Amino acid sequence: MTPGARVAATIELLGEIVSQSDRPADLVANAFFRGRRFIGGGDRRWVSERVWGILRHWGQLQWWLDRVRAAAPDSGPSPRAIVAADLALVDGLSLKDLQATFDGGRYRPPPLDEGELGAVRQLEGHSLGHPEQPDWVRLNLPQWIVPHLEEAYGAAWQREIAALEAPPSVDLRVNRLKATPEEARAALAREGIETEPMRYAADGLRLKRRLSVVAGAAFKAGLVEIQDEGSQLVAALVAARPGMQVADYCAGAGGKTLAIAAGMNNKGRVVALDVLESRLDRSAERLRRAGVHNVERRALDADNRRWLKRQVGVFDRVLVDAPCTGTGTWRRNPDGRWTLRPQDLAELVPKQAAILDAAQRLVKPGGALIYATCSVLPDENERQIEAFLERHPDFALMRIKDAWRAALGGEAPVDVASGPYLRLSPLRHGTDGFFAATLVRNKVEEKAA
Repeated sequence: MTPGARVAATIELLGEIVSQSDRPADLVANAFFRGRRFIGGGDRRWVSERVWGILRHWGQLQWWLDRVRAAAPDSGPSPRAIVAADLALVDGLSLKDLQATFDGGRYRPPPLDEGELGAVRQLEGHSLGHPEQPDWVRLNLPQWIVPHLEEAYGAAWQREIAALEAPPSVDLRVNRLKATPEEARAALAREGIETEPMRYAADGLRLKRRLSVVAGAAFKAGLVEIQDEGSQLVAALVAARPGMQVADYCAGAGGKTLAIAAGMNNKGRVVALDVLESRLDRSAERLRRAGVHNVERRALDADNRRWLKRQVGVFDRVLVDAPCTGTGTWRRNPDGRWTLRPQDLAELVPKQAAILDAAQRLVKPGGALIYATCSVLPDENERQIEAFLERHPDFALMRIKDAWRAALGGEAPVDVASGPYLRLSPLRHGTDGFFAATLVRNKVEEKAA
């Protein structure tokens, strides 16, 4: 593709993401490229990286366009205006350069109109940042969420959120059912994929540079799965052992289910539960590829209500990876910060509490309930656990350093075990922003004879 054609594709994809704001951007992008198989790998990568960069800097780009009056107050800036502003402010393209790109030639965008030309003239020579931008604009955030982030991180909140600007690494979990980390690393190296061991996760490998692994032999053979290091640690904290009964209560597509089953060496029972059967169905191929055969999948619906009643007090471990705002995944899902609304948080908090109350019934005496989110907001994390313990005094919180020792062996790193919970962030740990807490149900005391 010519440079102009790439820009045209960028505008088109960005327009689809904006118009389908109820769908995650990565799903929209996948469908976009599936329908345009003529776009080659290098062009696809260029367009994707440009769009994701725009989503990361959306707040600053919109601020500039508002400043030069190129955005309609009601509808916001057009995809064309945003892409042109990004090329001017980030790449430093001049008005002449942009006119050459937006020239209406074959597969290239139509010429800039008078309003767009006027905006570009005022943007020319400027960079993305500006001294007059407030903190929430400079950090590309919706203004309403700032108090929540200040509560979460205190004085360090700006540095923590700035770390979400950088694209994430590609993290892999080695499937112990099929390979050791050394064997998987060697297999990937034969494909030209260089990796390094992870800082915390024993079975984790991190790519030294971003490459696709899904078409390679190692991935297809089930030696590795794509999984953020933080997600791997949450699964490890479940401390599932061979022979146990474990429930993954919000299993989704099964990433943590796979890790749990591998840790059990296919011995014991894992039940993957989710309200959407379609999500569970998507995990079937992953389970087959990984060689997992101790997992059963059940939808949390009316058909399984009677089955659920029979599972009360049965499970050694219950993982609740709760639906959440996803604020900890903004570096890989930058569109999430612009689609998240205050009412979403207000609706999620009681939903999380209801899920916890339902899931705790499955935990046997002496068993553990592990609560996790990919959020950094206290309302979804610490406050959720504090409220749960008030409602369920038969549970007690296990501090993270003790949970780490019990699950992973050895002492937890100091930068991880500084409080009662697991709280991970891109700035301090190089992972997504994860929260986890281990809650142990008291054993029933035997009555005196």
